[in-house]
Amino acid sequence: MNENDYKGAQSIDGRMADLIVKAAVKEALNNMNVASDFYDSLDDEVAELLQDAARRASDNDRKTVQPRDL
Repeated sequence: MNENDYKGAQSIDGRMADLIVKAAVKEALNNMNVASDFYDSLDDEVAELLQDAARRASDNDRKTVQPRDL
């Protein structure tokens, strides 16, 4: 199974759609300066986390991702 086998993995040109809301990240970081490439790296980390969670749920014959899948 590859990363695109999961129905929840919506991709654009083979890449997950942006998952991170930049304004929310900046607010959560107490309005610290954030490098522009930070968002891409954070988005990649979140995409990987979601794919791993979907894989765990699927491996356990579930279609529902649960907190324990993180």
